[in-house]
Amino acid sequence: MITEENVLNALRQVEDPDLKKDLVTLGMIKNLVIDGKKVSFAVELTTPACPMKDMIHNACVNAVKYIVDKEAEVEVTMTSNVTSSRQQMNFLPGVKNIIAVGSGKGGVGKSTVASNLALSLAGQGASVGLLDADIYGPSIPTMFGLHGQAPEMFEQDGKNIMVPLQKHGIKTMSIGFMLQPGQAVVWRGPMISSALRQLINDVDWGELDYLVIDLPPGTGDVQLTLCQNFPLTAAVLVTTPQKVALDDATKAAAMFRLPMLNIPLLGVVENMAWFEPEEHPGSRYNIFGTGGGQKLAEQFEIPLLASIPISICISEGGDAGVPAVLGSNEILKTAFKQLGKAVAQQLAILNSKKQM
Repeated sequence: MITEENVLNALRQVEDPDLKKDLVTLGMIKNLVIDGKKVSFAVELTTPACPMKDMIHNACVNAVKYIVDKEAEVEVTMTSNVTSSRQQMNFLPGVKNIIAVGSGKGGVGKSTVASNLALSLAGQGASVGLLDADIYGPSIPTMFGLHGQAPEMFEQDGKNIMVPLQKHGIKTMSIGFMLQPGQAVVWRGPMISSALRQLINDVDWGELDYLVIDLPPGTGDVQLTLCQNFPLTAAVLVTTPQKVALDDATKAAAMFRLPMLNIPLLGVVENMAWFEPEEHPGSRYNIFGTGGGQKLAEQFEIPLLASIPISICISEGGDAGVPAVLGSNEILKTAFKQLGKAVAQQLAILNSKKQM
């Protein structure tokens, strides 16, 4: 007879390749039902973007057939429940993970990476929000085609709460939604910090698996306000291969690792890694050099999450309100989807270590 005990014993032989423990110990086996030779259960992964989903599915089927009964009819449903290691759940209680996307200097495509990372995570089944924390140069309204739109408001406990604008399946918020076209933000540090707190605290983010925060370049007031006052889960570094960008990204990485901040680094994104002309597919030109992102990753002992090529499709899509991961360029779509999977994977590993 096929019993619950021998099925679970078989599934103890299947290990999550990232978390390095078996599925039963991790509590991933749900709703096990046995009816004669029919065996059905769900595997609850730590992220819908799990790159090993098919491998785990096949391993479960094979374990039951080879260890329990070769004639077993095994039905495995792959589900997900994004994990979280946040301790201060009184702040944004519905948000499981807060990811800051930062760089040491401007012009490296940080907002492009943040936008496409958020969309990649959402495209793989997660609930995602995107906060444009670049107070001086907000770009999310343009990149999402939301110029001229303003968030709705409602009153809660005597305070006005903003409702994020939704586009392409994610919730977005930016200081740009409150500005007139061409209006400059001429504020000193305390005003910037106050505005940032309002964009986070006074917004109805609801239930989110991931809140991606697009930081301004540098290591100033906004970064310190965010890192010191809000419980970030981790940060992602964006750089180009050239030395001047790497030098500044190194400073940003050092800031996140300051003892008073201690924000874990998930990895490095190397943007503008190469250029490939459409008329000469396969011909790559390293305009800004090579290997810079890998060197930065090795310096801080973190993964190189993705290398993104430079392409006119990125700027054209951003101007049109259609980020690259939603466009027609397959190379870019693949690169940004890989970024989303890598970030989800590293977050799941990080959360697992914090819970041990």
